[in-house]
Amino acid sequence: MDHDAMDLAEARYELVISVDARRSGEYDDVDKQRMRERIYRVLEAAFTHAKVARDAVHMEDRGDGVLLSVAGRIAVTRLLGLWMVEVHENLRDENRGLSVPLGLRVGMHVGPVRHDGRGISGRAVDLACRLADSPLARRLLDAERADLVLVTSQSLYEDVVSSGGKFIEPAHYSSARLELKEGEVTAWFHLPGRPAPEIPTAAPAAPDADRADDVDDVDGVDDARDARDVSDARGADDAGGVDDAPDVDDARRVDGEDRADAPRAHYTVHGDMSQHSDNVYQQPVHIGRITGDAGRRKG
Repeated sequence: MDHDAMDLAEARYELVISVDARRSGEYDDVDKQRMRERIYRVLEAAFTHAKVARDAVHMEDRGDGVLLSVAGRIAVTRLLGLWMVEVHENLRDENRGLSVPLGLRVGMHVGPVRHDGRGISGRAVDLACRLADSPLARRLLDAERADLVLVTSQSLYEDVVSSGGKFIEPAHYSSARLELKEGEVTAWFHLPGRPAPEIPTAAPAAPDADRADDVDDVDGVDDARDARDVSDARGADDAGGVDDAPDVDDARRVDGEDRADAPRAHYTVHGDMSQHSDNVYQQPVHIGRITGDAGRRKG
């Protein structure tokens, strides 16, 4: 009995692989055709070298990539191990001499898959595609100047990768939380031939905020801190909430307007100074004797 000849309504538990090309929109029509030819050469040669029978692989063209599912009779470790090694090496060979190297993002997940006359569907398919297309996969491929990035689901990592195996190094994977349409998930990232990639933990500071800080701190000193220091010093002089002398700004204002020629000075007088002119006292003061009301003008 052919165990692959199932009712189309039945779900098959298979490995789903989504392969996307980096910046496919930047290729013109001629180069895009060549790019697609390279992708198929890379993948098909890898299946041959990994001894994965072609009748065990379902393959759909996606224009700028390929969607695949591999029958459950093929060990997942062979795809995660030897097949990925072959994909990476074939890709490196294709990229030799290219001014714009081909970069691939590969997403993998194992789950129920339904086949029909038009292709495959199911949540396992959706997740594999989301992983390959995730912004973090795109950033890592560019930031690391890599040819290939592999992204696996949490369940695939736990069930297969974490146990290791031939060409499978769990220590070379790094995890990250991704916000997908279906919700938040954990994914594992791997750059073949390299140590575990560093996953960004926080977004960089906003450029506008940095520029604002630079404008404020023209002299290299935090202006806000300067203002606090001035306020603290003034508070020390005005113990108990009493200002020992009028503020400079108050002295410079006449009829609500600033006087540019008003003196910027603060005087502290010790001893007996008996002559006073044009002084307005805001509260009772003691200058040899107690004055009357706070608003009384002394001549």
